[in-house]
Amino acid sequence: MGDHAQPRHDQHRGLRGRLAGLFSSPPPQPPNHQSNEQIAKLMEELGRQRDLKETYKARLESTQGYLRFCLEVAQERGFLHLISDSAQPQQHSPHRDADSETAPTAAGDDVDDEDEPAETPPPCDPYLAATRGLAVDHGWSVAPEEIELHEVVGRGTTADIHRATWRGLEVAVKWVRPELFVSNPSAEAFFAQEADMLSRQRHPHVLRLMGACLRPPGSCFLVTELLSGATLGEWLHGGRERRTRASSSPPPPPLVDRVSRALEIALAMRHLHEQTPRVVHRDLKPSNVLLDAELRARVTDFGHARFLPDGKEALTGETVIRCEPYTEKCDVYSFGILLNELITAEHPYIDTSYGPSKIALGVADGKLRPKLPESDGYPTGLIDLICRTWDAEPSRRPSFAAVTSALREIRQQIVQHGEQYQNYSYA
Repeated sequence: MGDHAQPRHDQHRGLRGRLAGLFSSPPPQPPNHQSNEQIAKLMEELGRQRDLKETYKARLESTQGYLRFCLEVAQERGFLHLISDSAQPQQHSPHRDADSETAPTAAGDDVDDEDEPAETPPPCDPYLAATRGLAVDHGWSVAPEEIELHEVVGRGTTADIHRATWRGLEVAVKWVRPELFVSNPSAEAFFAQEADMLSRQRHPHVLRLMGACLRPPGSCFLVTELLSGATLGEWLHGGRERRTRASSSPPPPPLVDRVSRALEIALAMRHLHEQTPRVVHRDLKPSNVLLDAELRARVTDFGHARFLPDGKEALTGETVIRCEPYTEKCDVYSFGILLNELITAEHPYIDTSYGPSKIALGVADGKLRPKLPESDGYPTGLIDLICRTWDAEPSRRPSFAAVTSALREIRQQIVQHGEQYQNYSYA
């Protein structure tokens, strides 16, 4: 019997050992904090890639539709064959190529390289040449040696803005970087158009051109008045970064001043749209509006602007958001976004978590607009005006003549009932 009891005793001892090991083992460790962060980053990147995929798909579909539209217009106007012909590869005769490679020169094979004529520089763009002549004839051509450049006061994607001295005057000089003319074959024409367009403008709320130099690639610049004020965005937000206004933030300018700046911008845009040909700015935003010492607004930066003949739509490949021909109504939409920012004193779409691609898709579909100010407490017609300027159907957006008329009435309400609106410096 003792022989049978010993194995059972050993079995119980082994079981007790396993149970003791089980209960004495350390508890399972919580997930590593670093792993959680990595997972969160991966999920965020996955969401971003999905957004980009949706954006690329929508842009591709829109671009295909726009190209079909361009081909239809080309066919209607009789120059489709020029497009199709230019797409055909040039045919070369192999015999002619061979002959040209082996044919001796008339003067023999020992002709010196020095005797060959120097390669002539390519002619400049015809529009640039015509604008240069216009500048000389009308007295606004400026030679590079006339300009004394000082510090850089602003930088863009293609140009630097300098404070400068010209003929004893303090001026601003927008100097286009030379590499633009090397990388973009159309840069000469675009720069000429900007100079030509600005030279025609004489309006108190459009930046005044004083002169220009049109000698690409090294000496292409515009000379304009130098404004001592800030940009509209800096004036409105006080240099605050793109984030929601906190209660501790300094208050925005008074409502009457914000509406006055909006009216001045609308007057400038009305002037541009009533030109012959019409001028479409295409890049109206707070950073492209400067203020002078008296805080009067000036619309600036005509680098994206285009002439628009009466009754025509612009048929360039560039668009605002959707790949469609545009009219001056795209400026009305941009003004609506700017007006809402002036009234709310908040950056557009600051209340959403959307990235730029998702915002672009929502705007293009007509379903997404910045948050409107509360309707209570604002002058009659203000909220309605904002909604009409960014209507999804461009034909329903008002002209700038109607916008300026409405803003005058709104400002008059504020002046007459100042006490009613004095508590709405916060929008």
